[in-house]
Amino acid sequence: MKIAIIGTGNLGKSIAKGLITNNAITTLYLTRRSIDELKEFDGYKNVYITSDNAQAVKESDIIVFAVQPSHFESILNDISSHLRENHVLISTVTGFLISKIEAQVGSDQFIIRAMPNTAIAVGKSMTCLCSNNKGEQRLKVAKAIFNRLGHTLAIPESQMQAATVVCASGIAFWMRLIRATTQAAIQLGFDAKEAQELAMFTSEGAASLLINNGNHPEEEIDRVTTPMGCTIEGLNEMEHKGLSSSLIQGMVASFNKINNIKKEQI
Repeated sequence: MKIAIIGTGNLGKSIAKGLITNNAITTLYLTRRSIDELKEFDGYKNVYITSDNAQAVKESDIIVFAVQPSHFESILNDISSHLRENHVLISTVTGFLISKIEAQVGSDQFIIRAMPNTAIAVGKSMTCLCSNNKGEQRLKVAKAIFNRLGHTLAIPESQMQAATVVCASGIAFWMRLIRATTQAAIQLGFDAKEAQELAMFTSEGAASLLINNGNHPEEEIDRVTTPMGCTIEGLNEMEHKGLSSSLIQGMVASFNKINNIKKEQI
């Protein structure tokens, strides 16, 4: 694949590293105003560093935009005359609707929005994808890129804000749960380093069970709980204190906030 990443900041670098590590490129162009920030990519075969967005677009078939929302419109204006009918445009720009992209480059382009989360840095991102009508023909291309950096799910654009809460903000929610587990482990007698290790790898194991077995969480809970045992005692106490309801209410509050932000922007 001949790929360009326009705006190679933290997210763009993570995508680039994943593509290079997985040998997913024929050529890779990385752009940034200050190319000194991209020295770590010097020496990689078929990887080119430039501050010229137009050059990167001309030399590539797949264009990944990883820029700030405030810069995106002007960048689209600058490169629109260099777009070909076979270009696939993948935007990771938060909150920038497909209709706004189409207004800049036309609805006859393959346009896809991708919403990864910060776990992309370790190849474990849950990335949600949506597209315009024409872009549906190239969703497999976007999936091929982001499946190398975690897992993907194609959804309607109307669900992208909800997905932001579940997947992007969700990283923070899960970090807080892991932190709470760590604090409990410390109270039960482990030192801080041991406690975090226990919490991290137990949460990883729990998720892996669901991913690999395809079971519902309650099925795995039933494997651990025994009549009158310590596990069900702990679960019931957590539910009495509102664990599930607090998490759900927090995510709904986050969703309401992102909707209010969108209304203010409109």
